[in-house]
Amino acid sequence: MNFNKKLAVAVSGAVMLMAGQFALADSTSDIVDALVGKGVLTEEEGKLITKGHDSAKSKAAKVVDKNGMLSLSSADGKSTMAIAGRIQLDSRHFSNHDGRHTSSADGFDVRRAYLGVSGTIAKYYDYKVVGNFANSDNPSGNGSSDKSHQLDEAFFGINFWKEASFRFGQQKMPFSLEEQTSSRFIDFQERSMLNKYVPGKEIGAQIHGVFDNGVFYGAAVSTGEGLSKLEGNTTDSNDVIGRVGINFAQALGDKDNVYHLAIAGSSGRQGNSTMKADYNSEDKGASFISQTIIGNRDRLGLEGAIALGSVKIQSEYIQNNYSKVQAISNGKASGSDIDIDGHYVAATWLLTGEKYASAYKAGKFDRISPNKNFNPDDMSAGLGAWEIGARYSSVDASDIGYTNNTSYNKANAYTLGLKWIPSPFVRILLNYVNTEGEKANGGGDLNQKALTLRTQLDF
Repeated sequence: MNFNKKLAVAVSGAVMLMAGQFALADSTSDIVDALVGKGVLTEEEGKLITKGHDSAKSKAAKVVDKNGMLSLSSADGKSTMAIAGRIQLDSRHFSNHDGRHTSSADGFDVRRAYLGVSGTIAKYYDYKVVGNFANSDNPSGNGSSDKSHQLDEAFFGINFWKEASFRFGQQKMPFSLEEQTSSRFIDFQERSMLNKYVPGKEIGAQIHGVFDNGVFYGAAVSTGEGLSKLEGNTTDSNDVIGRVGINFAQALGDKDNVYHLAIAGSSGRQGNSTMKADYNSEDKGASFISQTIIGNRDRLGLEGAIALGSVKIQSEYIQNNYSKVQAISNGKASGSDIDIDGHYVAATWLLTGEKYASAYKAGKFDRISPNKNFNPDDMSAGLGAWEIGARYSSVDASDIGYTNNTSYNKANAYTLGLKWIPSPFVRILLNYVNTEGEKANGGGDLNQKALTLRTQLDF
């Protein structure tokens, strides 16, 4: 039985268990009422049975409605379990095709299809296991199958103190504001081009915490190899990763705005010959570079965000430095240093008046809930939340020194976005992306335009 089938069976079993418990609880009262009505039981006998049933029911698990999401909770509320997932269907239309990008084809893509369980045990311990049922969740290339990415997250945490919590397993590493924000809540359909140069979800251990004065941090040791991958060989080393920042608005007692500033870094040796220094266009049309680099890898991230009510400006700078690099084809010689860096600047505006501060916590942006959900039965009740945005991003990988005619070692992207959030759990995003790529040899530059659409449901 493959991973997807095993996870589906496990999640289905949890659903049936939850449903069965509450169906049994409700049916008991119905049966007693029916027996009393038919004279099989006296009213006194019925009350006695019902009283015993109610006493047992008060000690049993119960369904809890938290912010519109259902979960199973123990009677004391210290242990919980919730089933969660997301479905993202993307479509893309390219107005022109560069000769090199044969993968930039119009079409549809199930970008993500996640299903899993999460919850708490005995108040202080949490867990999460999430599988990916989409054919591909590979943000570079043409969306071909990537079967190695079926397990998305699998971790448990120890949370005695909010200032120092621990997490073990496959999890998101502490680096980059854009990466910390879930794909459910990012500003545009895809993260920026430079997102490929930050640690994502990896296997490791982490300590993280938040303080009342707005300071937050995370420190981790990981494989440095990405999703579900172990160290490649004996020349690899674990990555040490850290991030620290502050929301100055919280420190000043300002609950309506966000003044976010953070710095992150990581260090480790990349010795696995399958590791690529690649990045992709924000329309997910194709990968620009797919070059193996073996050497010491140090990463630096600077991030900032200012949210004034319904307006937000967010920016990041990322640098990857590879030292003592082994010889790479069509590039730098053995022993050379290579720098790859990039940045983005994005501005968004919630036209319907929601505040970004309400979606910010612990160093990241989360779910935006409309002031008034869209109601098709009463169109005057509300239109949901509407947002417009623009982003410029740039990546410079020219230090690799390509001499071939198939790679773009510099690229700029301009993205315009329109987003509709009819309810907190549904999003529709329309993006226009203009990508410009520059080849190392100065010929055959790229100018690719795309119109993309995403419909999303999470639960």
